[in-house]
Amino acid sequence: MVKTNRSAPAAAVVPILVYDDVGQALDFLCRAFGFTERLRVGRGGVIGHAQLTVGDGAIIIGRQGGPFRAPSGGDEVSAYVHVTVDDADAHCERAKQAGARIVELPQNMPFGERQYTAMDPAGHRWTFSQHIADVAPEAWGATIADRRSPIGDPK
Repeated sequence: MVKTNRSAPAAAVVPILVYDDVGQALDFLCRAFGFTERLRVGRGGVIGHAQLTVGDGAIIIGRQGGPFRAPSGGDEVSAYVHVTVDDADAHCERAKQAGARIVELPQNMPFGERQYTAMDPAGHRWTFSQHIADVAPEAWGATIADRRSPIGDPK
């Protein structure tokens, strides 16, 4: 069985976000949020999709149409991407300078993270989170679950 593929991101979970203009999105995400372009696919000068990395995570961005479809609807948020960063305040300032709309300013959360939320020009929401303390889940009202899927369980 093949364990790696140089054409696919290494992350176990890879969100795919849809944009009208992948080239503009690619430029913005790298400039504002610090992503690194891994590869791109295009024809006739139009980028169809691209893979981006940050830390050990990855996202794919695709052009509206074909297999990539943006959800239709109003102002409801159906999903957003969570990214861990070293310094939420500096990251927020970088994003703001690059034109990101800051939805929530950096704030300390009871679960040991300092977070802010930004919106990119296409309306996707991004939460950037910095570890500031090691807090037991029970200390802020969470419980630890140990429910595993029987699908793909290595045992």
